[in-house]
Amino acid sequence: MFENLLDPVLFLAGLTAAVVAGVFLTFSDFVMRALGASAASAGAEAMQHINRVVYRSLFMVLLLGSVPLAGALLIVALTSAPAAVAYWMGAGALSYFLGVFVVTAFGNVPMNQKLDALDHTSYAGQGYWFVYLKSWTRLNHVRTIFSLVTAICYFMAAVH
Repeated sequence: MFENLLDPVLFLAGLTAAVVAGVFLTFSDFVMRALGASAASAGAEAMQHINRVVYRSLFMVLLLGSVPLAGALLIVALTSAPAAVAYWMGAGALSYFLGVFVVTAFGNVPMNQKLDALDHTSYAGQGYWFVYLKSWTRLNHVRTIFSLVTAICYFMAAVH
């Protein structure tokens, strides 16, 4: 019975990671560039709104829900999965945890909180916006790559 569930779970985990990668890619590819082309106060204000809304979104469910799923898949990979499948499952789980969750929790989220605490019209708020724009986007590129790697790993595990 367990073996019959593993492939669909891996496929859904891969699909979820791919959706997360797509959202991150959207920001890396054009959202942050568009906000950066705006006046500093306008870009900062728009990002403040985005960061407040994202906490109540389906995206957040997928982003955070994938963390315990990665943990469960890592446990299965280490304890009972066939070697070829275990390699891909473990690589995908570690990729997600380290490259997506850790970067988000210790990189992007603290930057979001700092931006949110600043008045976007103030000198400090506008000055931080330029630092935020560059650093946050760089971290987002990392999250994009690692969530895509995670999706590929889970899909590879599902087909092995």
